[in-house]
Amino acid sequence: MPATPVRVRPSDDRLAEALTLLPAAVGIEEGFTEEELAAAERAAVRSFDDRPDESALPFETIDPEGSMDLDQALLLERDGSGYRFRYAIADVAAFVEPGDPLDAAARRRGQTHYPADRRIPLHPPRLSEGAASLLPDETRPAYLWDFRLDERGEVRSTGLSRVLVRSIRRWTYEEAAESIDQGSAGESLSLLPEIGRLRQELERERGGASLEIPELQVQREDGQYRLERRTVLPVEDWNAQLSLLTGMAAARIMLDAGVGILRTMPPAGADAVERFRRQTRALGLPWEEPLPYGEYLRGLDATEPRALAVLHAAASLFRGAAYTAFDGTAPEDAEQAAIAAPYAHVTAPLRRLVDRFALACCEAAVAGRAPEQAVRAALPELPGLMARSGSLGGTLDRRVVDTVEAAVLQPFVGEGFEATVLEADEDSATVQLTEPAVTARCAGVLTPGAVVRVRLTVAAIDDAEVQFEAV
Repeated sequence: MPATPVRVRPSDDRLAEALTLLPAAVGIEEGFTEEELAAAERAAVRSFDDRPDESALPFETIDPEGSMDLDQALLLERDGSGYRFRYAIADVAAFVEPGDPLDAAARRRGQTHYPADRRIPLHPPRLSEGAASLLPDETRPAYLWDFRLDERGEVRSTGLSRVLVRSIRRWTYEEAAESIDQGSAGESLSLLPEIGRLRQELERERGGASLEIPELQVQREDGQYRLERRTVLPVEDWNAQLSLLTGMAAARIMLDAGVGILRTMPPAGADAVERFRRQTRALGLPWEEPLPYGEYLRGLDATEPRALAVLHAAASLFRGAAYTAFDGTAPEDAEQAAIAAPYAHVTAPLRRLVDRFALACCEAAVAGRAPEQAVRAALPELPGLMARSGSLGGTLDRRVVDTVEAAVLQPFVGEGFEATVLEADEDSATVQLTEPAVTARCAGVLTPGAVVRVRLTVAAIDDAEVQFEAV
């Protein structure tokens, strides 16, 4: 069985060269102009001494290992029979103003991209990994959400203000999970599982759903690239529940104020739902009434071949996500169907353009005033800018994975592998190898959910192409 890692020579390896060229090939801009870098330097030394100082509060961040663009810091406390949840979000608007060079660069880019060998940031690193990032032991301007939750985790009250904060600790997900498991976490981190599980139960009650397919990641370390299927840790989902809570609260604030921008997704159509039901029955894992589809998906074991095929088929129910801007009249279709509630992106402004404007709308509404005109003027443009950025990012992610897969497999053309059939057409299918972590097209008549033997026929690095045939 071939090993997943592939060693890369730093100077002349075809894989390294191909990955270096990919962002430009798909139309993603890298680097910043001298004007933009100078603007970032000026912004980075701004003073915020006139802000309320909440830097004595012991905020903590939880992020993937190696992250420097830290958007969020949390503080959890008991509050009578309920909880107090304070969430500091990086105040990018304190450094980037509508119409300045940094704003223009961010509108062109839309979001931070993460190819295998580097980070392509939305903002210059002087800000995104420095002055605007909620790094430990640094006082930073932030939007401070202040939620009071009842004993079930429901939001009782919401506050939002612009303050100064200071993080005392940067956790990786693995470190946080270990500290929680060992019982060595402080009060704030130790409450994360408790509140996270309460929010998960509320998600079930409202009919929310998530698609927990093991994530395929490209990792680079010491001149090696490797493909990993990574299952989300429980601590990541608990942490994500706090972000969802905040996004739902933000959406409600903007809807009540009549101005803002939402992340929306229509419910799956009746035909798509029925087609998915037929697929689940064919795979021997029927989804039957009256079980909500979110509850059905949560009950699947992604390590089991038939369940993995079902999860891939379920992607047909999670289509049509978009951004919906409004000013004066709330949209008729305001819900994000997978979340089963109105929702907005407001927790990652260092990495996503739209969050900066949504946060500005929320803060103005909570303060009882209208958003600045420059913010309102930007709202109609944001859906298109984010759609373009999302499309480019999706293309880049697929090309990166395809290219690394080709490199990993190139020495093994002609050899056989065990694979699970995820989806099938009349004469071809999508299969996922057991080892290495590769998903690719395969010629042949196959049945979804089956475990089969396949032979590698093509592995071309330059074309980012991998093909198999059924044995």
